[in-house]
Amino acid sequence: MISENAEKRVKRLRVESKEGPLIHTLHLCMPPRVLVPWQAQPKARTSLQRIVRVSLEHLTSTVCVAGVETLVDIYGSVPEGTEMFEVYGTPGVDIYISPGVERDRERADTRRWCFDAGLQIIVVMNSPSNDLNDSHVQISYHSGQEPLAYAVLYLTCVDITLDCDLNCEGRQDRGFVDKWLWVWGSSGYGAILLVNCDRDNLNCDDQHMCCLQDEGGTGAAYLEDMAVMVLGTQGPAALFDDHKLILHTSSCDAKWARVFHACGPEDSCEAYRHVLGQNKVWYQVPCFHGDEECFFVEGLSFPDAGVKNPDHPAVSFPSGLPLQDFSESPIFTDTVVFCVVPWIMTPSTLPPLEVYLCRVRNNTCFVDAAAKMARRAGCKLTICPQAENRKDRWIQDAMELGYIQAPHKAFPVVFDSSRNGELQDFPYKRILGPDFGYMTWEPRDNSVSGLDSFGSLEVSSPVVANGKEYPLGRILFGGNLPGSRGCRVTQVVRDFLHAQKVQPLAELFVGWLAMGHVDEFLSFVPAPDGKGFRTLLASPSACFKLFQEKQKQGHGTALLFQGVIGNQQVNAISIDQVLSNENLISCNKFVQSCVDWKQEVLKRGLTDGDIIDVPQLFKMERRGAIREGLFSPPRVDMLVLGKHLGIPKPFGPISNGCCCLEKVRSLLEPLGLQCTFIDDFTLYHKLHREVRCGTNVRRQPFSFRWWNMVP
Repeated sequence: MISENAEKRVKRLRVESKEGPLIHTLHLCMPPRVLVPWQAQPKARTSLQRIVRVSLEHLTSTVCVAGVETLVDIYGSVPEGTEMFEVYGTPGVDIYISPGVERDRERADTRRWCFDAGLQIIVVMNSPSNDLNDSHVQISYHSGQEPLAYAVLYLTCVDITLDCDLNCEGRQDRGFVDKWLWVWGSSGYGAILLVNCDRDNLNCDDQHMCCLQDEGGTGAAYLEDMAVMVLGTQGPAALFDDHKLILHTSSCDAKWARVFHACGPEDSCEAYRHVLGQNKVWYQVPCFHGDEECFFVEGLSFPDAGVKNPDHPAVSFPSGLPLQDFSESPIFTDTVVFCVVPWIMTPSTLPPLEVYLCRVRNNTCFVDAAAKMARRAGCKLTICPQAENRKDRWIQDAMELGYIQAPHKAFPVVFDSSRNGELQDFPYKRILGPDFGYMTWEPRDNSVSGLDSFGSLEVSSPVVANGKEYPLGRILFGGNLPGSRGCRVTQVVRDFLHAQKVQPLAELFVGWLAMGHVDEFLSFVPAPDGKGFRTLLASPSACFKLFQEKQKQGHGTALLFQGVIGNQQVNAISIDQVLSNENLISCNKFVQSCVDWKQEVLKRGLTDGDIIDVPQLFKMERRGAIREGLFSPPRVDMLVLGKHLGIPKPFGPISNGCCCLEKVRSLLEPLGLQCTFIDDFTLYHKLHREVRCGTNVRRQPFSFRWWNMVP
């Protein structure tokens, strides 16, 4: 944990501003003439088992790091005839004798020891020295009762700490965690690093290069996104005059994170210096005496397939190796681990915060209906004008909205799809900003298919499947059977989603659909009971059953599309004609088998009571592809804003004064949901898209914190 003095200094640095998994490890080393820092954890130091040899001919001295063991070799210079030896130290020096790995160590001053080359002498100091060589260890060699010779080792103790927030507020034993480990789970711990993917300075062209010295306060806002590390040293001033403090990393690892040093007056241009990361692989910390130095760390990239070990990716920042002679053995090494935050998708069951849609020619009624829903749901509405969208209204396909989260901060991040239609500039130019991040992953070979539109990307609500908990849900995306000629989501996007770890992937076979989008047959709505949600699945069987009931009731001549206004290209068709069309029945039996197959996959975490079958028919297109919603817009492809549902108006057969396909009300309203039917027929449905395809929603983050799960 960061000390009280360091917290006060950080608070002074962090003036008021606007409001993973990849893992970085930072090592703290101390070579003979180089002191080194870059880590955090007071009681979990790591030692390189340094061995210091003593001499009978001259005095020897060494530097100890508080709490770190030093082995003393007394066997290199031994008087002839030595049979026994004694070891004593000045106050503050703890000395132990270890007879071997199978026996416990004992304090050295308890007795005289038989001379045995298998014994190890271990020296530990826990408090920093006031002066150089102010402590020592004395070894006396004996033959019988008479001492033959003495050897003296002078000691100078220095305390070096590099502290950060280890996020272990739930642990009772937080002082004993290993800061060189990053542990998942509710009882885990470890530092967390946000990715700098927002743009705190709107005048800055590069979202990663905003200036910390910006006079408008951008620098302070920039600092709020970073992890804080505080380097502290205690020991004689003269010792620090002769030793260097070095932070360093490999050129390979430097691309993942960037480090700034708060090394000047807070209001000066040199207040924050970029010292590590990108093209900087080492940094010599200016000498100081007993003070604390603040560093700020930011992530530059999310976990992806390029990480050396995707299951436990690590980037190391060793510190303190010599500038000239890298062959020197380090005195001390220490490590802190940062887990880079994953990008997290939000399911439609989370509360809405902002609705996005496009204004195009003649879609005023659609925009007004969505705006009314947004007001009822209490969320913001953002409209992309036609001058920017250039008639591209498919904002769901253009981007996916999620978020990143650290213990001290969270903010939304838009994932720009590689679809690259006329909306390709909207996420970067209109959404990226202060505390709103942006990212995109483009295929290396520029091969993009319809499955790379994010209408084919969905995330479930939290579930338990096969005994495994998924507290942040599972990502569902469309695909084709392995080995088939059908297209799949581009590899770089699949690799990226897989590397996030916290939302496992489930690829659903959608090769039977012309568009191949998951939202054509699947959606989720909130519910007050059970698991807290229901899964809606398009069901041809439920639609045929409904029409058969209406036919038996004498409504076989009722027409579909009768309510469509101003569209002469739509031919009304009766229930009797639907039920007598053998090709249509055969097509939808096949569709039902495909949906049932998906249902079996989903049922690994669901029961029958968690699934609602929504009546819907499909049609066969040329080349054997299938389209959703032949005889009415599909109801599952909806806008979900909390309890408010914007459902495509079905224009189904009218019986007893009501559209029988609006029966979906009776399935959803008992859950406390309010159904609004939106006419999207001409400008959306006829173009093979629906309400969800023309809208997008930013939602609240999960209340569950991702680092408390075990991937």
